[in-house]
This record gives sequence, structure tokens and C-alpha cells, in this order.
Amino acid sequence: MPQLGFGVWQVPDAEAERAVATALEAGYRSIDTASVYGNEAGTGRGLAASGVAREELFVTTKLWNGPKQRWHRDAVLRAFDDSLGKLGLDHVDLYLIHWPRPMREDFVAIWQAFEEIAAGGRARAVGVSNFRPADLDRLAEASELVPAVNQIELHPLFPQEELRALHAERGITTEAWSPLGQGKELLTLPAVSAIAAKHGRSAAQVVLRWHLGHGNVAIPKSVTPSRIRENLDVFGFELDAEDVAALDALGAGPAARRIGPDPAVFDV
Repeated sequence: MPQLGFGVWQVPDAEAERAVATALEAGYRSIDTASVYGNEAGTGRGLAASGVAREELFVTTKLWNGPKQRWHRDAVLRAFDDSLGKLGLDHVDLYLIHWPRPMREDFVAIWQAFEEIAAGGRARAVGVSNFRPADLDRLAEASELVPAVNQIELHPLFPQEELRALHAERGITTEAWSPLGQGKELLTLPAVSAIAAKHGRSAAQVVLRWHLGHGNVAIPKSVTPSRIRENLDVFGFELDAEDVAALDALGAGPAARRIGPDPAVFDV
């Protein structure tokens, strides 16, 4: 799994083909989508049009385990088949449960279907998204299959140290969604701007370098070709210990906060 990938959250299906094709042309090889994004078909068109060999690609999609559906084995398998059909693929590299929805008490049953999908080889790996330590513990009690990945909100303003430490202990890869904090607030903070100026890099490149240094997988999203290329150009410099400490400190500063929904209560 490449440590730096391309996400298509909030990219309309009509734009996804161009965005994915641009990303692949720039050099990305990992593409992250989801059923609820409504752009699996456009993403699939972009993959097909790129000319990049399938074995060079790492494609992730997610099960939208929404509250309007009663989730059992057959429903999960139908949803997975639907995603494969829209993507135009015979397998994905990673399939994730999008949210734990602990109040519904059905993610263990969903995970059992994921075990079947993984055993059949149509997903090279399976994992979860937005799972808390308690949710990971519940899975561990019910299954010997450890999630390959937990994709979580993660950025310097919400560093999730406890969860990252648990991942490291259990061999779960930490993947960051909204790695740049969903907007300009993080990228315009004086500490980030100072480090960017010091290295002659953009604020986004500095934050992505912070993720890579901490071992996180990151999937920045953009539909602007120049930014798509810029976000991938982060391997020609490194942050020093002082830079890392300054960025780490943001997680305890006045701007620190979760931006997205709280997995403990999210059931939309």
C-alpha cells in the first residue's frame, strides 16, 4: 500500500474520471473512494482510461453501512458486488467498513462477511474506518482476522496518539482521512507557515511530510491539477526534530479539535 494516496471524497462522479486520471498521470498509484461518495463509476472510468496496469494500482473502497439498511451477510455481499461493478474491477486491494455505528451493534456481523470476501480473494485486504479502541476490541473478541487498516480523521490538530499507539501494537496500518484538516485553518497557522517558509515548501507539503514521518498513510484530495501534483511532491525534503515538535504541539493547542463526526454517535 503506497504511503501517499489520492482521495476522491466530495468529488462529483462527473469530475472523478478527470481527477483520477490526473492523479495517476502525476504518479499516484493508490486511489481511495467509497460507495457513499457516489463516484465509484467515475473513479473506475479514470482507472481504465489511465492505461496504468492493474497490478500497479492500489484501489480502496468502503461499505456504506447506513442506518436505512439491515446489514447481514447477503446485504454486505450485494453491496460489495455493486461497488466492484461500478469500479469495473474484479477485485479491490482494500475494502473498509465505513463507520462502526456502535449503537446498531452490527459491525461484527458485517466483519464476518468481510472475512468471506477476503478469503475469496476479491479484496486483497479488509479493514475498517473510524473505529475507536472499544470498537477494535469488540472485533478482536469476535474474530481472529485483524483489520489491515483503520482509516481515521487524523491531522496535527487531531493527532489521535492513543489510537495510533493501539494500531502499532496490533499491526494495524493507520490511514489519515482529511490529512490536511479540511480547509485553510490548519494550513494558515503561524507554526505551519513558518516551517513551510523554512523549507521553501507549501503548508500542505509540510503537513503531509509530518504524516509520512509519523508512519501514517495519507490520502489528500484535490481536483486542481497543480495541487494534485504538489501534494505528491513531498519526498525531496524532511522535517527536523524542531519542526516535528512544533507540529505535534498543535494537537494540544487552542485550535486542536475534531473536524468530522464523532464515531461514538454518528448514525446518519
